Amino acid sequence: MNRGERSGVTRDESVLPRHERGAGTVLALAVVAVTVTLTTAAIGVAGAWGARQRAAVAADATALAAADVASGRTSGEPCVRAEAVARANGASVTGCLVEAVVVSVEVSVPYLGWEASAAARAGPPGSR
Repeated sequence: MNRGERSGVTRDESVLPRHERGAGTVLALAVVAVTVTLTTAAIGVAGAWGARQRAAVAADATALAAADVASGRTSGEPCVRAEAVARANGASVTGCLVEAVVVSVEVSVPYLGWEASAAARAGPPGSR
């Protein structure tokens, strides 16, 4: 056996049949495509979760501020105060209900053409 030859196969001969050449490139592109798709989906889900959390925080703050007005701790109209607090938190009020000193609000936060929403209720201790 000469140098450069291994058991009768020269360096010029391919081990793979002609129709299988380049299959590794196609496989690598498929792996990259799947990785990009999964990463994009994960970012979308994480963003939606974040929007939902922002909506929950805005709903809590909005309900508390409106309940302060309803109970007389601050002046104004409860639902007007709710709108102002929601706007300051990047949300919009989709529902506001005042029952004596208890305020129930619903807010929404936009995210990629969708709306993440949350609801909250607040009032003085002991109120139902």
